[in-house]
Amino acid sequence: MRRVVVTGMGALTPIGNSLQEYQENLRKGTSGAGQITQFDPAGFKTTFACEVKDFKPEERIDRRYVRRTDLFTQYALFTTDEALKDSGLDLDALDKDRVGVIWASGIGGFHTFEQEIEEAGKAEGVPRYSPFLIPKLISNIAPGIISIEYGFSGVNYTTVSACASANHAIINSADYIRLGKADIMITGGSEAAVTRAGIGGFSSMKALSTRNDDPQTASRPFDRERDGFVLGEGAGTLILEDYAHAKARGAKIYAEVAGSGMNADAYHMTAPHPEGTGVIKCMAMALKDAAMTTADVDYINVHGTSTPLGDIAEAKAILKVFGDDAYKLNISSTKSMTGHLLGAAGAVESIAGILAINSKFVPPTINHFTDDPDIDSKLNFTFNEAQQKDVRVVLSNAFGFGGHNTCVIFKRI
Repeated sequence: MRRVVVTGMGALTPIGNSLQEYQENLRKGTSGAGQITQFDPAGFKTTFACEVKDFKPEERIDRRYVRRTDLFTQYALFTTDEALKDSGLDLDALDKDRVGVIWASGIGGFHTFEQEIEEAGKAEGVPRYSPFLIPKLISNIAPGIISIEYGFSGVNYTTVSACASANHAIINSADYIRLGKADIMITGGSEAAVTRAGIGGFSSMKALSTRNDDPQTASRPFDRERDGFVLGEGAGTLILEDYAHAKARGAKIYAEVAGSGMNADAYHMTAPHPEGTGVIKCMAMALKDAAMTTADVDYINVHGTSTPLGDIAEAKAILKVFGDDAYKLNISSTKSMTGHLLGAAGAVESIAGILAINSKFVPPTINHFTDDPDIDSKLNFTFNEAQQKDVRVVLSNAFGFGGHNTCVIFKRI
């Protein structure tokens, strides 16, 4: 079985429009939350989100794609450009039949769908729709456009599993390389769901924080006063490569994809199992796949959405799997800074974990004010300040509506 390594990364997040900016603001504990600017949120229960700021797609994307693609695809192209440059790959020298793209998005072209429906509702008689409506909104268009732009003719598809989508894309991509079906995979996820329907729909579920008077402290994973997640947007790209292929070209290697787990809660449409049973099995599966013990893990980048039920269930699952070793490792939720990027969450959070390995710091869980009596306070959630640490192994968790559970382990090589 071939080994898989990460040789390039790109990030577009509410706390940074490049990999370097993202890393700097993770270390600082910067909040990306603020009043929504993409539409007038007056009248909504939640009027804030973690938006991408000052996005200038023309800096990295051909103008024809800016006109003809939804924002989530533009985000995907933007970060993929950065990641490919970061990887140092000579694109002209590649066997492009051996380069694939597996991309994630939980929702796809939400902006396009909403805009077209609004315009159609204003029309008299039979409404007219843009010929780009369908290709702009379908989730699989992002990897399709990436492959068209670069000529990558290997495997190409999208994973859609709500907030577990990007981890599924990363895991599937790694498996294609392990099995010898590809040498290089472009993977990750993008989401652009800060729209009226996005905010309205999640608000109706009572999933979002309503801390409109103080949005920057609204995402409070594991805090007693948490009241829901903050919707985020953005993208993250990882270049995965066969280890031998990377070594042969002298590539810099960020980390190795050491193992993974995937399963289902088989419990509820949107709520996690209260004891975290599916998550317990998923983390154990990832450790077994990586041939590691709980003592090997230095840091868990948790799903940690800041919801009342989810945070408790995940903390219980960590204690069940790791036992006494749970008190020796660092835990943090970078959603406290970026908000919840839905289908892109697993990508930007995997990147945060890989940055921790390479920069020897654990990003914090910001906005902690009060311990929750239902969560073991002896666990090190890295509250409020980044911590210097020699991080060798990171576990990244991502779970989605429908009971989808995913865990990926990265290690220093």
